[in-house]
Amino acid sequence: MNEFRLESDSLGEVRVPCNVHYGAQTQRAADNFKISGIRFSRRFIKMLGLVKAAAAEVNQELGIIRNDYADAISTAAREVAAGQWDHEFILDIFQTGSGTSTNMNANEVIASRANELMGGKKGDVKPIQPIEHVNRCQSSNDVIPTAIHLSVLEALAQELLPAVDQLASGLEAKAVEFSDVLKVGRTHLQDAVPMLLGQEFGGWAAQLRHGLERIQTARVQLLELPLGGTAIGTGLNAHPEFGLRICQLLAKTAVPEVRPADNLFESISARDAVVASSAALKTLAVSLIKIAGDVRLLSCGPRTGLAEISIPELQPGSSIMPGKVNPVMPEMMVQVCAQVIGNDAAVTLGGVMGQLDLNVMMPLMAHNLLQSIEILAAASRAFDEKCVSHGPEMPGNPDNVRGIAANRERCRQLVESSLMPVTALVPKLGYQRAAKIASESLRTGKTIREVVLEDHLISATELDSLLDLTSMAYPTAVHEVSATAIDRWRDDGGHQIV
Repeated sequence: MNEFRLESDSLGEVRVPCNVHYGAQTQRAADNFKISGIRFSRRFIKMLGLVKAAAAEVNQELGIIRNDYADAISTAAREVAAGQWDHEFILDIFQTGSGTSTNMNANEVIASRANELMGGKKGDVKPIQPIEHVNRCQSSNDVIPTAIHLSVLEALAQELLPAVDQLASGLEAKAVEFSDVLKVGRTHLQDAVPMLLGQEFGGWAAQLRHGLERIQTARVQLLELPLGGTAIGTGLNAHPEFGLRICQLLAKTAVPEVRPADNLFESISARDAVVASSAALKTLAVSLIKIAGDVRLLSCGPRTGLAEISIPELQPGSSIMPGKVNPVMPEMMVQVCAQVIGNDAAVTLGGVMGQLDLNVMMPLMAHNLLQSIEILAAASRAFDEKCVSHGPEMPGNPDNVRGIAANRERCRQLVESSLMPVTALVPKLGYQRAAKIASESLRTGKTIREVVLEDHLISATELDSLLDLTSMAYPTAVHEVSATAIDRWRDDGGHQIV
């Protein structure tokens, strides 16, 4: 039995395996681009299938394609979207920069399958043809960026935004739990003024909330789709109503809110929306590195480090040192974020390649952006579930606290031994005198309180008030600024709060 069939394209004849739906152009690309073995993601292929199905339905409405052809194409395309033919999307992401090879991969698979549904056999290119029918009113140049936008929008909505919200909520819950834990603050990795452990956790949560806002801002640009622009934005060979109609249909079948691009030339020649989205993910990655690094530092020990918090013990940490347990979840997070930052660098360079009227690094940009979303989402969920909020029961934990636990006694010892409460004496004694007190305390090993009382600088009663650690961590003057005062400040141009 012959294992190959002979197909032809504009360059001549190509041998294609008999047991596949794809055709000559896919086979040429498979032969040409044996680079990495990395293929487009499931989510991208799903959206590519939905675009082809929507195109067939719109072309049917416009009377461009026969009803029976359109029905068969739509059915085959929805099978592609459902993952039935994933094994036939064989092309490397390192291919022609427009993604034409993958667009043709879809056209050929869908055409062959549609012909099969109409009674033909696998590999048939008649009566339904890949370009004349499946690709009608389209170009790779508007289809591929559309599939990128749709897949990224879905990945953000279904994966990343919920995962980061979950982690932020976990940190906010810990901020409340630790709202009464006094500790020493640190700047330049040196002792600073007192603070609450809950304030530290609340700051991390705020970083993530700001990150979510940045992603939502970038998301707005992704809602614009270039469909109907065909090759460069002129809409050549497309029905004038095609772009609007297919966007309206995709808003129902793929991602809500999508719409035709305001300027089709911009939406085909440039991938700025993808670059902006990647930049928002990079910023989120930077925030997560800071958070994971802080958790790692605050939990270092358990006896010779800061040890202000304890994190869940998940697995043995050394093949040579018995009993050693490492901060594996923070370390995982930092590695994921490093990958995201690297992905963003490639996406940024990809945006630069929008020369003249078409960007030619779309496959790489699609892969990197989708990978960043997926690994950030998975890492955020794991970090919350295995470290911040849950994890196994902590040994020696009488309150059965899950997730991160505050080592309250350790925090108390460190904040009381710190020199920096002397800062509260500056309004009374001046900066230079306070600095001398700190130096004397460090030199002699005496507390700030002892040095001040021995020198009879302040009465014991007043000193108790000034060195109230809780008041230092939560000064009334800061937290009694009302919303009305802030509104007045904004109305005044941000000059002062009266």
